[in-house]
Amino acid sequence: MMRTRPLKVALLGCGVVGSEVARIMTTHADDLAARIGAPVELAGVAVRRPDKVRGGIDPALITTDATALVKRGDIDVVVEVIGGIEPARALITTAFEHGASVVSANKALLAQDGATLYAAAEQHGQDLYYEAAVAGAIPLIRPLRESLAGDKINRVMGIVNGTTNFILDKMDSTGAGYQEALDEATALGYAEADPTADVEGFDAAAKAAILAGIAFHTRVRLDDVYREGMTEVTAADFASARQMGCTIKLLAICERAADGESVTARVHPAMIPLSHPLASVREAYNAVFVEAEAAGQLMFYGPGAGGSPTASAVLGDVVAVCRNRLNEATGPGESAYTQLPVSPMGDVVTRYHISLDVADKPGVLAQVATVFAEHGVSIDTVRQHGRQDGGGEASLVVVTHRAPDAALSGTVEALRKLDTVRGVASIMRVEGE
Repeated sequence: MMRTRPLKVALLGCGVVGSEVARIMTTHADDLAARIGAPVELAGVAVRRPDKVRGGIDPALITTDATALVKRGDIDVVVEVIGGIEPARALITTAFEHGASVVSANKALLAQDGATLYAAAEQHGQDLYYEAAVAGAIPLIRPLRESLAGDKINRVMGIVNGTTNFILDKMDSTGAGYQEALDEATALGYAEADPTADVEGFDAAAKAAILAGIAFHTRVRLDDVYREGMTEVTAADFASARQMGCTIKLLAICERAADGESVTARVHPAMIPLSHPLASVREAYNAVFVEAEAAGQLMFYGPGAGGSPTASAVLGDVVAVCRNRLNEATGPGESAYTQLPVSPMGDVVTRYHISLDVADKPGVLAQVATVFAEHGVSIDTVRQHGRQDGGGEASLVVVTHRAPDAALSGTVEALRKLDTVRGVASIMRVEGE
């Protein structure tokens, strides 16, 4: 039997995502009510610009006083899609204090101070759901928090930013340079006017912190995530990758150490074999590859951004939270019982592709090989060819076996000091093998 009193939802933010949340709540009201067991009602919408026309939303619901809205006391669920740290953090904690559960898409806040939000939710007996914070419409957070709760996750690796994947895909498939591919992404609306958060890896790093925390049951903050952007990736890097049977992706990688005593979280461009499932992820799509002890390898794929896909994830959380309220229960909270330390990037062990500009004369390869050996980095393959423009220089490409990142950094520093090395053209990690 359906409860007749509606569950009331307050919406904080009515931009691309918020407006879609409101639209779907209205157009699919009957279906949502049937799935929840009670009607859901949009009870208020907090915005910064009240005079903007918002089709399909009753103007009487619009307010600029977000704090008053979350303090009302009759609100069951607060949906926060304004982003940023403040006032979002204060509004979410205030919502908990006044008896509302929260659905958020705020990856930056969750990565920087998720512990505070979890603690406030637990203190006041409320839910905190955030499926939309990572990978848009792709069901990922709930499978990690619930479906795989009985398993041990060892690695999460994925493409979690559509803008960067679009740019790198265009560079790979068309031979375009970075700036040309970025311009196309901007023209199509995939990249913001200021793309820094995407191309420098900040967006992906926030998502990596969230994924690592859930996967490894430990607290991982944004500051714990090693980050490199992809603005230095060149057409020459893609040419080298193709020679190795690889492509290049900006990856978020979260790993449990082999001994199980620590974890790492990192974001950087990397070469991956064309045979790996992530290599075939095209355009602005996202995909996350999970390796679990019992379940094995799992792949989650789909649109990672956009108004409708993100709203789909938000409303999935709204349905779950509303069901919990009807049953006078709450869903999973923070699971950080392992309290594992986050190791520095220097401890990460992987393979490397290093491209050097060197003097084209006898003995250079031997000098370079000696430096690698002195730092304990084993060489797998070497390719050398003279520069077409002459000038007595050659290009030397070294691919290593697995080695600690700190050892590779020491190797590169020593290589730069050799008189025969004119420059280090690029350094790329090789993953997914």
